[in-house]
Amino acid sequence: MSGQRAGRRWCRWRVGPVRLVPDRVSGVAESALPADYQRILAAVRQAGGPVATRAVGEALGLDTGVRGKLEPLRGKLTKLAGRGWLHQRGDGRFTVRP
Repeated sequence: MSGQRAGRRWCRWRVGPVRLVPDRVSGVAESALPADYQRILAAVRQAGGPVATRAVGEALGLDTGVRGKLEPLRGKLTKLAGRGWLHQRGDGRFTVRP
């Protein structure tokens, strides 16, 4: 039964990881980001300067009184910073990269 098991054939496909949030490189537009990430970028841009996670949450209409509601947003902000869309300052606040 080499390669088969109980009437099923086994195929080996090489599948790479799929990135929902692409790296910011030339030729990649902001429209390539998922809609929720586009809204986050717009909120940071609208702040006009360094902004904390709580302020972004307030701009997006999230319940900022509960810390657990902010942690997923902080993760998305950090992901955007890691991919080059935002800059995370040493004090934890975020700005839009030029």
